Amino acid sequence: MHTLRNALILIATAVVIGSCKDYQTETTEPVDLVNPYMGNISHLLVPTFPTIHLPNSLLRVYPERRDYTGRLLHGLPLMITSHRGSSAFNLSPFQGDQNDMKPVVSYSYDLEKITPYSYSVFLDEQQTGISYAVSHQSAMYEIRYSGNKPSYLIVNSRNGELKWDGKAVSGYQNLENNTRVYIYLEPDKNPRTSGVLNNGALSEGAAAAAGRNACIVLYYNPGDSVLNVRYGISFIDESQAKNNLAREIKGFDLGLLASAGRKTWNETLGKMKVSGGSPDELAVFYTSLYRTYERPVNITEDGRYFSAFDGKIHDSEGKPFYTDDWIWDTYRATHPLRVLIEPEMETDIINSYLLMAEQMPENWMPTFPEITGDSRRMNSNHAVATAIDAYRKGLRGFDLEKAYISCMKGITEKTLAPWSGKPAGELDRFYREHGYIPALREDETETIPEVHSFERRQPVAVTLGTAYDEWCLAQIAKELGKTEDYNYFLRSSYNYRNLFNPETGFFHPKDSKGSFIMPFDYKFSGGQGARGYYGENNAWTYRWDVQHNIADLISLMGGNEAFVSNLDATFTEPLGKSKFEFYAQLPDHTGNVGQFSMANEPSLHIPYLYNYAGKPWKTQKAIRTLLHEWFRNDLMGIPGDEDGGGTSAFVVFSQLGFYPVTPGMPVYNIGSPVFEEAEMSLANGKVFKIKAINCSFDNKYIQSARLNGKEWNKTWFSHDDIKDGGVLELVMGNKANTSWGSGPEAAPPSEGSMH
Repeated sequence: MHTLRNALILIATAVVIGSCKDYQTETTEPVDLVNPYMGNISHLLVPTFPTIHLPNSLLRVYPERRDYTGRLLHGLPLMITSHRGSSAFNLSPFQGDQNDMKPVVSYSYDLEKITPYSYSVFLDEQQTGISYAVSHQSAMYEIRYSGNKPSYLIVNSRNGELKWDGKAVSGYQNLENNTRVYIYLEPDKNPRTSGVLNNGALSEGAAAAAGRNACIVLYYNPGDSVLNVRYGISFIDESQAKNNLAREIKGFDLGLLASAGRKTWNETLGKMKVSGGSPDELAVFYTSLYRTYERPVNITEDGRYFSAFDGKIHDSEGKPFYTDDWIWDTYRATHPLRVLIEPEMETDIINSYLLMAEQMPENWMPTFPEITGDSRRMNSNHAVATAIDAYRKGLRGFDLEKAYISCMKGITEKTLAPWSGKPAGELDRFYREHGYIPALREDETETIPEVHSFERRQPVAVTLGTAYDEWCLAQIAKELGKTEDYNYFLRSSYNYRNLFNPETGFFHPKDSKGSFIMPFDYKFSGGQGARGYYGENNAWTYRWDVQHNIADLISLMGGNEAFVSNLDATFTEPLGKSKFEFYAQLPDHTGNVGQFSMANEPSLHIPYLYNYAGKPWKTQKAIRTLLHEWFRNDLMGIPGDEDGGGTSAFVVFSQLGFYPVTPGMPVYNIGSPVFEEAEMSLANGKVFKIKAINCSFDNKYIQSARLNGKEWNKTWFSHDDIKDGGVLELVMGNKANTSWGSGPEAAPPSEGSMH
């Protein structure tokens, strides 16, 4: 056991530190290249947490502290129920005076090592060593107390009940929306006695606690230096938590559990094989791939699951039920990545969406499904994109008709107002009649009840996002033979035109009378996060938010030359204020290159847009430069919120050399691969390979290409080209070949180029 722990420490040290001197361990397996610390601190936001979990599993933990630089650990986590959340239950080993006990003990710590499946740390003032390994719905701690002092184990529920029955601690914590998480925790040694900690006082012999910071304390004799604790987690009940533990962990062998987790991660990450990059590039790739498996989570337990969408326990009917998916962030690249390498899981996720819709009274497709239900965050209803993208790429294991009904209801019956689950109202009636969301001037007061007081209307962002959603609806209607619906929603998918200002080339908010809001600043109008008009990002980002119809956007801007000039300007336009002032107003708009923001998902497709206007070499340069500048194997290696795989999937695709600009259209844009060779194992047993001959840091430009043995001059390829495996072969050089992929016939398709 200790040999395994030392090996894990050596591997983690080699990856995390990342210097030439320390990178001495030869890492031959993918999981050894994952650096959970990558991006744990950033300019303003907290992009990532070093999460210990198995792929898409219910049980997730990370060290609970203020942020990476926090000098204190607040107990040992037992279950993190949400991104950026605190642990539902805490474990606090303690040696010392009973009067110094607290519900959650804060520790000074050292020697922390994290892998995707294990954790170790030394609580230096307590002189206590900790090791941890995780399964899907259960986990285990090994606690090594020092000396011959009395030893205590404090188990805490922040808001719930706990009890000790002489063998195990069990209980629950209340979450939001009538949702509870349950625990069943067994030590391998019986304590001398038990007690309850209440308001700083320990009541020995007590066996039950309830309320805020409900605490059970187990008291061990001096000399009980090693204690193993295993536990199960459930969203159904305590009995199911016990069953989950019994199913997954048979004994108290931490090494065996860690080995199983390691095997699972290597099998999962091994679906991608890359070679030819630097150690740091490999670490960035596999760390990003690991992060795409953090959510959504499968909460099915022995064929049942609790759904917060109707508050009931359901029979899973043999299929896993997934939740905790931030669709606004993940529809762009995370879902398309799963279509390629995890199509069965992606099908199950879409079926989970449909079940959520059925379980909610209105049958609206979810937008931000979490453990506690659909929080309806952000703007637009992009689950529709995941449905049509999967279907267009060959996934047939879900009911497209059901998806169409739920998506259409979610877009036409629910209000389009951001962060709201209310029915459609005045704002929505205006949109249906006029084809845009009307904006208020800065001095006007909001009167519409469905509009969130802080998030505001976001009229441009909502108009553009809804136009894309309605394009997706049109494509589903087309697949189902609903010609009238197809024509209606296709017309609506052009609604972005209603806000295009031909004099400036920007999407510009209009008032209810059809007049552009003036005066107007495309960088700073709209208040905090530009939410009065856009959403988290300013007009420079939303200038390009027409994923489904780039050809028409080019036409609106006056042709390829003007389009490219506007793209160039996005990367060169100054902030316009000091960084202090800019980020005080636009904290999500970080990772700046000019006005381009690498830190937020609406920007991810922008570097690929040069492909549509005859300048693919500029896409190749931009992608390589952005990857090098903003995604690094260090603590600040991600420029902004990672958002449940949303940004990480962009990194995975872009390092491989291609990207899905338009989910719902089964095509991929070609970028510039980082690795000399990459292999993607498809679910049908076939392999798609990308070979980049002469690839290097300088050699980022495509000189020529072949796809499946044929000369290839297009800047894109279709899903059909690779679904049964294949080879994309690119010859790379250090100077741009400005003729490759530059002709009009080489541009990727979009709605405007197909009609």
